[in-house]
Formats: sequence, C-alpha cells, structure tokens
Amino acid sequence: MSSVLIQHIKQLVNTREENHLLRGVELADLPVIEDAFVLIEDGIIADYGNMYELELKVPQLPKQIIDADGQFVLPTWCDSHTHLVFAKTREEEFIDKLKGMSYAAIAAKGGGILNSANKLHEATADELFNGAWKRLEELSKLGTGAIEIKSGYGLTAEGELKMLRVIKKLKERSVLSIKSTFLGAHTYPVAYKEDHAGYIDSIINQMLPVIAAEKLADYIDCFCETGFFSPEEMETICKAGMRYGLKPKLHVNQLNSIGGIESAIKLNALSVDHLETMTDADVKMLSNSGTIGTLLPTAAFFLRMPFQPARQLIDAGCAIALASDYNPGSSPSGNMNFMIALSCIQMKMLPEEAINAATINGAYAMELQHELGSISIGKKANLIFTKPIPSLAYLPYSFGTNLISQVMINGQFI
Repeated sequence: MSSVLIQHIKQLVNTREENHLLRGVELADLPVIEDAFVLIEDGIIADYGNMYELELKVPQLPKQIIDADGQFVLPTWCDSHTHLVFAKTREEEFIDKLKGMSYAAIAAKGGGILNSANKLHEATADELFNGAWKRLEELSKLGTGAIEIKSGYGLTAEGELKMLRVIKKLKERSVLSIKSTFLGAHTYPVAYKEDHAGYIDSIINQMLPVIAAEKLADYIDCFCETGFFSPEEMETICKAGMRYGLKPKLHVNQLNSIGGIESAIKLNALSVDHLETMTDADVKMLSNSGTIGTLLPTAAFFLRMPFQPARQLIDAGCAIALASDYNPGSSPSGNMNFMIALSCIQMKMLPEEAINAATINGAYAMELQHELGSISIGKKANLIFTKPIPSLAYLPYSFGTNLISQVMINGQFI
C-alpha cells in the first residue's frame, strides 16, 4: 500500500463527514480545518484532521511526507458542462462580434454551431482526440479533476458517433473522471431545417440505438431555445434517451424563457444549464425541484449577456453548480479559477458559495458525489495545492494570477 501524508496545511478546505447537495444558505457553509493534515492511501483519502490530532490518528507515519506550509488544499474542480471535443477554434467569429455582427447574423452566414459541425466532419477521430487530450491536460493543471464532455458538433449519425467514441477513448485513457453527454439536439442541420420531425427521428432511431449498444453516453442533452428545440421536442428526445438509461442534463433559458424549466423538471433532469433568462415562476419551480441549476458565467461574459441571477436563485433555495461551458464559440476557456472569480465579481456569489458550487455541487451534477467534490474519507485524493496565499477570498480577489502550485489526481501529482 502506498501512503502519503500531507502535513501543516494552512487551510484544508471543504472537509465533510456527510455529503449532500447544497441549496440556499447551505451553499455559504464551507467547512475548513486550520493547520491540517491529510493521509492518502492508494490514491484515496484515508484520514484528515488538525495537526494536533496527527499522533493519535496516524501513529505510524508513512515514508512519504509532504509539507504544505502556507498552502491551502482544496478538492479539485468538478466542471459539469463542457464541449471540450471540437475540431477548430472560432476566433474569426469573435472578430465579427467585435465589429457588431449578431449571433443570428453569424449563424446565417454558416457560423456558430454549424461552423463547428462542418469543421468536425473534416477532422479525423485521431485529430479530435489529440486536440481534446491537449485541452484536458491544460485544464488538469488548472485544477479540474472531473469533467463532463458533450457531443453536439456532429449533427449526423456519423459525426455524433465519432465525437462520442472520442469521448469514450478520453475516459479510458485519462486519469480525470469524465462523464459523456449525447447532444445530438444541439441545433437543426441545414438538411433538416424545414424537417424537424425528420431530424428528431434520426436522433431517436439512428443515433440512440448505437449509442446505447456501444455505451457511449451517460446523459442526454437538448438545446431548448427559440429557433432551436421546443420544450415539446426536448421532451420527445429525452424520453427516447431515458428508455436507454440516459438521464437528461439540459440547455435551457439561455436567451428566452419558453417553458424549458417546467419540461426539464417534469423529466426529472439531473441539471438545467445556462439560466441567463429566468422568470420568477422559473426560479420558484427550480427551487421546489431536485434538479440542479448549473450557471455558466464565462458564456455570459464572452457573449456580453446579462449574467445569471445567482443571488436570486440561491436566496430562493435552489441547488446551484458552476461550470465552464468550455466551447469554441461562446466560452473558449475551461479555466475554472477565472470562472470562480467571475461568479464572485459579476454574480455577487461569496467565495465559499462559488467554491461549493464548483466542487461538491458540481460533483452532484455529474453523479460523482461519492468519489469527488469534498475532502471526505473514502473519496479520491484529487487535490488542488495553492501557492502560499493570505486567505481563501484571495483566490477570486486576485483573478488574474495563477495561484495553483500543484494538482494531485488519485494521490499522484500531475
């Protein structure tokens, strides 16, 4: 058995004996231990506590001892919403936006999701894998220990399956915890622009049976929005996915409130993601449900949209997670540290709320709460070691500085 002791940690953050999904005022409760230790055995957290308890709790010290003097140690980020597999970046659209072109105008000239779909069809599976692998490595060094990755740039049976097989390969080879989501219902391909029923039939009868047979996805997603998929279409697609054991994790209320929240709750969705546009009725429905509201502030930031009403959602008692929405069109960054800062600066979340939303609640939004998201005995030793910092609030406060010293995954520094 390989044992590692980390001692003299300035603050051990998010220590929990019991884990549950946090909502409302609970989100501000972030348990920490000052001058702490963590004992790791075979990549799993075996014990933790105050330094004065060390002799009692760990009578025989392991050979490998790490001194974390001045450092904070946190669980790694759980990024529960990304589009990490894509063929090419879209900085030319970024320039178009700066010149004043609207999202709709960019889409009309072949930009947006359709642009990524065209580039994906030209890319080989190896090219997609290599690009995604490089991004994964970068994100892991920024503290991400678990990540959800969606398809959605294929928009044909061949393209979607190619993406999902790449995600499956990433799952098999990466030390990170990865969840896969089938997002065939991202937009309507050009060939089906006037034939919505035809494309939905292709999703249900061509794509889903192969996805189920090859075990390519954990979840099913749909972009429920004006000009994309209606709540009724979303329900049809999700119910088909649910018959194959795929739980819904859904894009709703990014631009408009069109009944997506109500439909998602009816479907018992694991999460509803985006939520830039929320009515009072939407907030109330979400607060009374078991569905997690996942906020993606970097997408609002990049698109210069109003930020998600985090304070209203938290104060209403909703369960909130935070994720990066890493994608080439509307959030070309998977840096969860910047996302935490943005949540505090622009959405007035407290540092404790943002950290909980990006760790334990993010883990719940991927059903990884038994493995990750907190410092708990029996969970994976996926840990962020900060550089010496004065306080926890310094993490979002000093938003332009990389304050991560090292990242540990399964008890090993990466």
